[in-house]
Amino acid sequence: MITLQWLYVLAGAMFAGFAILSAADRTNGKRFGNAAFWGLMALSLLAGDLIGDLGNGLLVLGLAALAGFGFVGRGNPATTSFAEREDYSARFGNRLFLPALIIPVTALFGTLLYNYSPLGSSGLFEAKRETYVLLGLGVLLALVTIFVWLRPPALAPLQEGRRLIDSIGWAAVLPQMLAALGVLFAAAGVGDIIGGLTRSVIPEGSVFLTAAVFGIGMALFTMVMGNAFAAFPVMAAAIGVPLLIQDYGGDPAVIGAVGMLAGFCGTLMTPMAANFNLVPAALLELKDQYGVIKAQVATALPLLLLNIVIIFVAAFR
Repeated sequence: MITLQWLYVLAGAMFAGFAILSAADRTNGKRFGNAAFWGLMALSLLAGDLIGDLGNGLLVLGLAALAGFGFVGRGNPATTSFAEREDYSARFGNRLFLPALIIPVTALFGTLLYNYSPLGSSGLFEAKRETYVLLGLGVLLALVTIFVWLRPPALAPLQEGRRLIDSIGWAAVLPQMLAALGVLFAAAGVGDIIGGLTRSVIPEGSVFLTAAVFGIGMALFTMVMGNAFAAFPVMAAAIGVPLLIQDYGGDPAVIGAVGMLAGFCGTLMTPMAANFNLVPAALLELKDQYGVIKAQVATALPLLLLNIVIIFVAAFR
């Protein structure tokens, strides 16, 4: 049976490759910092179950120290040359995007095939993890296609991956860390405190106001924490489950799904979501580093209002 652990090994091997190539990159003055950072990421994926809570805690502190003290920088990987890319573009045109499309196509149609055919009863994949496994399988199929079709240098995928991950830097692991922070906030009882405050302010029986506070709270917490996955455990424990679902009988699927979309409206409006809003500005060399956020606000606010209305209408039909 192929389990989620196989994907951790695959991702860990990729980060280990980034670490080794970073250490050998003499064009990067911070190459050993990069090697240590991506090496720790590899260790967490390959051996996180073996090093225990204390070991994982120290590992996270190591990541924070390397990023916080500026030991991580951008390298200059030896990938395909500009002339080679021009040649590929002239020869293949938009067909160069086909390998990238293999990944979502494999995940989507593989999942449908697995769930709506006898293949699903074969026990080939870990239960309820088939989409993740097929996503990883799609990546491997795309790599095989690239090597058979384009015949790039053997290390080109790892070097290109390292170039992209170095461009994003430590912000690449921010979503995972913020999601863990959200779970810690929920476990510390922050959700209960917010729930108590909400009950004291909103009149009992006011479903729309409660849905509005839930949606706005999701957006605001996301803006503070940088990730809707971090905000969701807090707001679900505070308002979503006890008030909207248990007290007012709302549809849990609608409240959960649209509540996340309300949180993503906050993602559009915060620099804390660095990998979405600041990294693109840096890669595009925009004069205003907050230009992406400013352009998104006019879209985010109407979407937030619409999501609140959808929660009220669809969850309480």
